[in-house]
Amino acid sequence: MDKDAIFKKARTAVLEYDEEMAEEAAHEALSAGIPPVELIQNGFTKAMNEVGDAYAAGKVYLPHVIAASEAMTAGVNILTPAMEKMKTPDEKGKGVVVLGTIEGDIHCIGKDIVAIMLKIAGYKVINLGRDVPVAKFIEAAKEHSADYVGSSALMTSTMVSQIKIEEMLREESLRDKVRTMVGGAPVTREWADRIGADIYAENASDAVAKLSGGSGA
Repeated sequence: MDKDAIFKKARTAVLEYDEEMAEEAAHEALSAGIPPVELIQNGFTKAMNEVGDAYAAGKVYLPHVIAASEAMTAGVNILTPAMEKMKTPDEKGKGVVVLGTIEGDIHCIGKDIVAIMLKIAGYKVINLGRDVPVAKFIEAAKEHSADYVGSSALMTSTMVSQIKIEEMLREESLRDKVRTMVGGAPVTREWADRIGADIYAENASDAVAKLSGGSGA
């Protein structure tokens, strides 16, 4: 099976909520020598973005989103050991990153992929999970002396809380000590500029590149 066929199988698995098919696509990608990140971005994540758009449009409902996420998780779980073997020896060397999916949003797969990729790249990652209150981002930034605070929003209705993170960091006199990163399907470079975030990450590879390169573009 060629690369495009495996990508298509991964997308179909998520769209059809088929965990077994997602695992098969992951195994096939590894056997074919396809980098795990490529399968995640071109297969699983593309499909999850479609599901997210359908959810926002009222075409599917929360159980469908959860089922799609579970299918993607099944595939990513197969890929994770291979990705973790790529991990650099000193995971504290490049800084501490606090990551979470914003309050009111139950999506976490994309954020978890970012966490894995940042660990591989040599960052210490504090993964707060999903549906995280703004105050918890701030508490974690203080507790772990974070260098970066990243938030993911997969619905337009939860994006506004990314503004609150910026505001609360300023209120706590932390804004000049940390860089903020925002991402998620509805999030754009323009949104990041509007709220004053330092970095907009389109996907996991983009997040790593921009943190490592010091660019917010």
